[in-house]
Amino acid sequence: MGHDRHSTAAPDRGESLHGRVAVVTGVSRRRGIGFAVASRLARAGASLVVQHWAPHDAEQPWGADDVDALLGELEAHLAPGARLAATSLDLAAPTAGEELVERAGAALGHLDVLVCNHARSGGDGRLAAQTAATLDAHWAVNARATLLATKAFAAQHDGRPGGRVVWMTSGQLAGPMPDEIAYAASKAVLAGLTPSVADDLVDRGILLNTVNPGPVNTGYLDADAAPAEVVEAVLAHFPGGRFGEPDDPARLIAWLVSDAGRWVVGQVLSTEGGFRR
Repeated sequence: MGHDRHSTAAPDRGESLHGRVAVVTGVSRRRGIGFAVASRLARAGASLVVQHWAPHDAEQPWGADDVDALLGELEAHLAPGARLAATSLDLAAPTAGEELVERAGAALGHLDVLVCNHARSGGDGRLAAQTAATLDAHWAVNARATLLATKAFAAQHDGRPGGRVVWMTSGQLAGPMPDEIAYAASKAVLAGLTPSVADDLVDRGILLNTVNPGPVNTGYLDADAAPAEVVEAVLAHFPGGRFGEPDDPARLIAWLVSDAGRWVVGQVLSTEGGFRR
């Protein structure tokens, strides 16, 4: 009998994260990728520190979620003995990357895994609409905070097995994104830097990979959130007849940060279900 793709069965030993502490950013909506990743890591046995910034979501068409309810659901996924901590932090601040790691370490001690899932949405456009402010706003959250959090994470890592970092990019390397120039630029930085930073980190016992989740419906492709023609146009590019779901990239990320993924280093991996551009 085949396994359901949403199975909550315990992972095999190679995918277990028992005894490890993972930091996941951008965990503020139950329909988001961050929540799906954190849930997967919790079920694998990890203790978690999750970052959220509800004011960003409140400015979006989909609105903010109930963070307390989200944390309650996440706590229910924890394995016996695992712990959960959460922090509200604006990753646009110049020192936010370092502060994230400092807060996480103060809460749960040594950190083994860092998943930089956060991203800025909105305030973007085509090239003609770009200004220094729009470019800097996306750079600050999507690229600068990720790089500085990774630097701080590496500084606290003591070389024990299981050091993992996952960055999130987008599909800008596989096709054009002309309406999101600032976003695409900031995410392209991460994809382009992956081999260089991975080479730096691997000698310190930390494996870095970057994931492109492709179009994932976190609510913005619902029928009541987007024009029907937009939804139909995006869906037509998926040969499987459905959008990506948050658990799709979460499965890959959970595998990458486990011992089962220990031989994958410095890669930019797409998990898009055959999305056709």
